[in-house]
Amino acid sequence: MRRSHVTTVSLLVALALGACTNAKDVLEPSAITPPATSTQTLPATSGNTAAAVPAPGGPASTVAGAPATTTTPVTSAQSAAALARTRLQIAPIVGASVEAATPLTAELQTRARQRGITLAGSADQTATHVLKGYFSTMSEGTDTTVIYVWDVYDPAGNRLHRINGQQKAPSVSGGASGAGDSWKGVSPATMQAIADQTIDQFAAWLGGKAG
Repeated sequence: MRRSHVTTVSLLVALALGACTNAKDVLEPSAITPPATSTQTLPATSGNTAAAVPAPGGPASTVAGAPATTTTPVTSAQSAAALARTRLQIAPIVGASVEAATPLTAELQTRARQRGITLAGSADQTATHVLKGYFSTMSEGTDTTVIYVWDVYDPAGNRLHRINGQQKAPSVSGGASGAGDSWKGVSPATMQAIADQTIDQFAAWLGGKAG
């Protein structure tokens, strides 16, 4: 009788402990899991309090600690490839004096090589693009502003793109005293700056097409 009584008490204690454990599981937020979204669901235990618990207002599939989805960054490989395929022919400059056009042309060639663009000669039939420049100046007192327009053509003569802008020339000795002498107030550095901007914009346009 005593052994039977002890056994009965033990069963009652075990049932009571089991009831307590079940109540704790129901009240513990970590035990409340959303509908399974994968083939494997981790059990809720005291060591897994953050498993599969969606944030308030968030999607049910969000899991704490999961890596965020990222977008693969676009590299410049396509842009570099487009520049490498380019053979640029520079047509004679229109509107600028010989003194102003000389440093401009030289810097166009230098900047193009720095950008990985191959230059084609005037008689080269393999040119992929032709760059034609039109220049004028605007003088106000001793200040001179160079206005430029570049048209980019394909070998068939179709205009593909236009680059334009203006560059203020610092005053130099022997500067503009009239419309006919306006180019005398333009330094080589001003024309070199225009050349750099032109090639940079041309390269950016090519890169944008490649992307």
